Amino acid sequence: DELGVPSATGEPAEADGRTIWRRFAEHYRLFRGTPSKLWLDYTFAEVFGIYKDLGPDTADEFYDHLSARLAEPAFRPRALFDKFNIEVLATTESPVDSLEPHAALAALQGADGRKWGGKGGKVVTTFRPDNLVEPGWPGWKDRVEQLAAITGEDTATFDGFLAALRRRRQDFIAAGATCTDHGNLTAATEDDPKAAAGIYARALAGEVTDDEVLRFPALMLVEFARMSVDDGLVMQLHPGANRNHNQWLYEGWGRDVGGDIPDATEYTRALKPLLDAFGNDPRFRIVLYTLDETVFSREIAPLAGGYSAVFAGAPWWFLDSPEGMRRFRETIHETAGFYNTAGFVDDTRAFCSIPARHDLARRIDASYLARLVAEHRMTDSEAAETAIDLAYNLPRKIYGLEQ
Repeated sequence: DELGVPSATGEPAEADGRTIWRRFAEHYRLFRGTPSKLWLDYTFAEVFGIYKDLGPDTADEFYDHLSARLAEPAFRPRALFDKFNIEVLATTESPVDSLEPHAALAALQGADGRKWGGKGGKVVTTFRPDNLVEPGWPGWKDRVEQLAAITGEDTATFDGFLAALRRRRQDFIAAGATCTDHGNLTAATEDDPKAAAGIYARALAGEVTDDEVLRFPALMLVEFARMSVDDGLVMQLHPGANRNHNQWLYEGWGRDVGGDIPDATEYTRALKPLLDAFGNDPRFRIVLYTLDETVFSREIAPLAGGYSAVFAGAPWWFLDSPEGMRRFRETIHETAGFYNTAGFVDDTRAFCSIPARHDLARRIDASYLARLVAEHRMTDSEAAETAIDLAYNLPRKIYGLEQ
């Protein structure tokens, strides 16, 4: 409440921006040594030009400086897009979300002769179907009907549902999408279209069981992989987030306010049905993320090294940190190498932190490469080339951004 976050219960929250900022500054010391403080300090200095420590004594100075800078034309989103030299910024949308904002942005690009970020700079969408593959989510049936209205397909049958998703994927591709994004609870997959059709029919009738609610996303992952083989969208899978674990926080402030906790996640057995079908298909590509770093060396690295379609995704969320990135390289590299990883992409929601995220990732990778050079496991020239590949060339290639 003191930080101005409105509660789900209607309790009043602090509304004065300066008061909220002072409260934040008073407790900023709690972030010492954390990635959050690294990102914020970098952003204060390199983006806003503040080279002081934030604390109670400097809170007002920071607040006034930030307020003044944010009011400048140079700090409008498109101006920062240029300043940060961004080539591709991707959002995620549900199949039932409107893509009109992307169409509006595309119409603006070049209309006034202004440059957009780096080479070929653009904002693209990403196909995120989670809320259509979990029948237990509130409003699932309404979204299925909405999908039918958007696509003109009859979603009363499972075949019609799949046809609607395929058609919607084409809309996303037209809006610049190169990837899909799947946040399933687990990495489980199952290749059984008949079973999927039965669960779908029962879900529409309101007769689905709890076990079937958990099974349907696993069945749909294989269907989405089948679609990716046809349309070329790169799959991204990031399971293992136990959502809204803090019940008090969820009941008081709702979802997506910091109450999610990582879960142990298994990949080797879970992904076998999908990989049996598509793991060596040259038309298919899947990037695996995890919140469970115990699987880096045991499962993800061998899968990325053993299947041509599999790539290890960058350390994500709780692992997007200096030590998390170091452990990722140390545990992935000896089995998967560098070129079975997907390079670095940030997952920030804070636009001004984008340079900080990439700077940190590049420094950690450079540090790891320098160690390999010092130990005579790589040459200087190999390390220099690899550093560029990890930061730039690999993400462009793996995520289909080269076209």
